[in-house]
Amino acid sequence: MEQNDTCSCCRTTDRTEEERKKLIHRLNRIEGQIRGIRGMVERNAYCPDILTQAAAVTAAVNAFNRDLVASHIRGCVAQGVREGRDEVIDELVGTLQKLMK
Repeated sequence: MEQNDTCSCCRTTDRTEEERKKLIHRLNRIEGQIRGIRGMVERNAYCPDILTQAAAVTAAVNAFNRDLVASHIRGCVAQGVREGRDEVIDELVGTLQKLMK
């Protein structure tokens, strides 16, 4: 994986087609779960039932994040360290801190 060293809004990561499809598939499932929760609210479903589905969405997002972090470490971070760009470690730490809030 290669990361462009331009402004943070312009950086990209090269992903394999398989990885991209896997991530998009997960996001599509999460999107469907969110739509399902919205429908439950619209139908005045019982609060614990909605909360159970919301917890499932949280777990799905966490799984998505774990996969993406692992890919980032194996690709972008490892490459940056090999190239002597230790700032990638600080960036990773900052990202992990945001995820753990």
